[in-house]
Amino acid sequence: MKSNTYNNIAFCLTLLATGTITTIAYAQTYPAKSIRWIVPFPPGGGTDFVVRTLAQKLSEALGQQIVADNRPGSSGTIGLDVMAKAPPDGYTIALGQTGNVALAPAFYPKLPYDPRRDFAPVTRVSMAPFMLVAHPSLPAKNVRELIALAKTRPDEIAFGSSGNGSLSHLAGEIIKISGGVRMLHVPYKGVALAASDLFSGRISLYVSPLQNLAGWIQAGRVKPIGLTRAQRSNAFPDVPTIAESGVPGYDVTNWYGVLAPAKTPAAAVTRLNSELVRILRMPDVQARFRDEGGEVAPGTPEELSAFVNSEIQRWGKVVHDAGVRVE
Repeated sequence: MKSNTYNNIAFCLTLLATGTITTIAYAQTYPAKSIRWIVPFPPGGGTDFVVRTLAQKLSEALGQQIVADNRPGSSGTIGLDVMAKAPPDGYTIALGQTGNVALAPAFYPKLPYDPRRDFAPVTRVSMAPFMLVAHPSLPAKNVRELIALAKTRPDEIAFGSSGNGSLSHLAGEIIKISGGVRMLHVPYKGVALAASDLFSGRISLYVSPLQNLAGWIQAGRVKPIGLTRAQRSNAFPDVPTIAESGVPGYDVTNWYGVLAPAKTPAAAVTRLNSELVRILRMPDVQARFRDEGGEVAPGTPEELSAFVNSEIQRWGKVVHDAGVRVE
């Protein structure tokens, strides 16, 4: 009997020394309070849509309030910096995306965080492609014809984007590099002004999220040239991808992922991942993302980590090759 007692005591002391009891207790009680979900952009955009779509269901699943905290500024880097510096206790998460995770390291040498070192990936959420559309007067029906036309009119064809250094800007730069052509980039700060210039013919091309386009195309105000991702969209099945119509291997998609501060307890990351993946697989959630032109893309923390690393490498090369600079 004494031997068993001593063995049990020794076992418990071992668990305490390795932190196992603490981890088990944390897993059993997490979450014990509300969770702050940092949104690195103003209300109303794509990141805000993602959080609004998921937060209520996540709150119900965890039994705690999810508090959205919009921290816009500096192309989404301010919000991620706030998250990275928060206590790594599982009660602060953020929604990262292509721009502030994969593009920012290439543009900002003094970026206040390192996406590889300072974040604990939770899960990728979704993928959202763009579409290249043109003013109806442009004599090109696809990217192959656009490249041929641009070669005869260097620096004359203007394409608009959501801003200098944005993903939509780089989507156009890849076409220029791959086709060996020169086109004039015109950055915009809002969809309304870009749409006005496109409808009037002041610019010939615009790279836009899909949710803006159905009405424009149906009204004949623009014509689709190509989808930026590798597969066609169910929403626009007749629109070819840029990869199949002029630039083989072309694939530009905006993605969103849930991140936590580095060293966040594994139990918290595992619980958040489990609930978010389950929510993202719900039919009504998948339908909402499709309505916005995207697709859910949940996975493991390890998969998101590997994906982030590959995206940083990929976009660093594109930015270097295109010679793009931001202020």
